[in-house]
Amino acid sequence: MENINQIRIISVWIFIVTFVSLNLCLLISVNGHLLQGTIFQVDPMGRSAFTIPYIDGSVSISRTARTFPAYLIFKPGMFITAILLIKYWRANNKLIQTINNDFSKNKYFLFFGVGSAVCLVIHSLLLGIQFEVDLYKFFRRFVLLAFIIFELVAQAMLINNIIKIKNMISESINRNILILKIFVVTLLIIIGVLSLPILTSSGYVHFKHALEWNFFLGVIIFYLFTFLFWKKRKKLSVHTPEGA
Repeated sequence: MENINQIRIISVWIFIVTFVSLNLCLLISVNGHLLQGTIFQVDPMGRSAFTIPYIDGSVSISRTARTFPAYLIFKPGMFITAILLIKYWRANNKLIQTINNDFSKNKYFLFFGVGSAVCLVIHSLLLGIQFEVDLYKFFRRFVLLAFIIFELVAQAMLINNIIKIKNMISESINRNILILKIFVVTLLIIIGVLSLPILTSSGYVHFKHALEWNFFLGVIIFYLFTFLFWKKRKKLSVHTPEGA
């Protein structure tokens, strides 16, 4: 149980780095005129009028992040997030094994969790590279979809493992936050399945953009809830008897 604090720290940094990176890119896109005439002048393709894409879906994440100077924030941010994701899923796998030593059942969420990190790195590397080839465009969308699917599968499997051992760790967790985590992951899965017909169509561009922003937000909120889920472990202090 020693790595509970490590999991809490990693999870909150996953949320912070990802949230800040995405929304800084959005701010640059919307306020590109403020950087006009500087060395950080925003590429016209990356500029956007004022928008709240979580609501109106007027701009996609890729448009705000793929051009200069936004990619200077987005790409390093996603690489850092990927490293943190790998550390997060490995730390959780180690914790679950410590409590319930059955590796054959625990390794699968580790596979999907690390897989999501790999997909995030590939997507970040491909972002901004333009090839007018349908296969390349399909692969780029496929990698992004794989990231989301792998994340949701890993999160659902981890929750399932935690539910099985919740009575053994009751003093270390917040059960109300566990309910919130279950709700968020279930909601994301339901929305994703119901949205498939729209996502595979050529229309509904604004809906797709809004769904993209909110899906990423929902995925990283899981990590914020992880920070709140585990109670901080206090270090044991050793008292030396007087006169010793």
